[in-house]
Amino acid sequence: MTAPVSEAERSTAARIGQVLFKNRGWLPVPFLAVPLLVPGVQSAQTWIAGLLLVLLGELVRTAGVAAAGTVTRRRSRDVQRLVTYGAFAWCRNPLYVGNFLAWIGFTVVSGVNWFIPVAIVIFAIEYTLIVRYEEGVLESIFGQEYLDYKARTPRWFGRPPSGSTEGQHDWAEAIWSERSTVLQYVVLCGLFWLKNRGWAV
Repeated sequence: MTAPVSEAERSTAARIGQVLFKNRGWLPVPFLAVPLLVPGVQSAQTWIAGLLLVLLGELVRTAGVAAAGTVTRRRSRDVQRLVTYGAFAWCRNPLYVGNFLAWIGFTVVSGVNWFIPVAIVIFAIEYTLIVRYEEGVLESIFGQEYLDYKARTPRWFGRPPSGSTEGQHDWAEAIWSERSTVLQYVVLCGLFWLKNRGWAV
C-alpha cells in the first residue's frame, strides 16, 4: 500500500529537491571541477588539513551506512524503516554531513581558498532542498514517529543525543559498500597531486 503524500512532500522546495535527489550523483561536479581547474596554492598544511576533513567525512558516512544499510544509495521513496540510532541519533543526515566534510576537504587541499565559502553556499542550497524532499517522504511514510524524531534530532551538525544510540550496525557491509567512494578519493588525491605539479597552472 502506498503511503499518502504529506503536505511537506508536496511543497515547492520538496519538488525541486526531488529532482536534485534523483540526480545527486552529479552534484559533486562543481565542488571538484573548480578546485581542480582553477589555480590554487597547495602546501603541506592544505594537504594535512584537507585530508583530515576527508577522513572525518568518510568516517561519518561509513557510520551512517552501517546503521541504515546500503538502502541509502537508492534514488526512490521506498523506505522500509526509520533509523534513529547510531550516527542518526546525532543528526538526521549523517551521510550528507560526511559528503560536505569530504568535499570541503578537497577544496582545502586544492588551495583555492576563495571557493570554500562559495562551496558552502552551494552545498547549503542544494542539500537543503534535497533534505526538504526526503523529510517530506519520511513524514508521509512514518507520520508522527518521524515528526518526533525530527523534533529531537538536529538536521545537520549534531549534538550528543539524550537517549540511547545503540542499534543494529553492519560495519562489514558498510565498509565494502564505501569502497567505490574511497577509490574516488584516491583518484582525486592523485589528480590534485598532478595539479600541484603544474598541469593546471
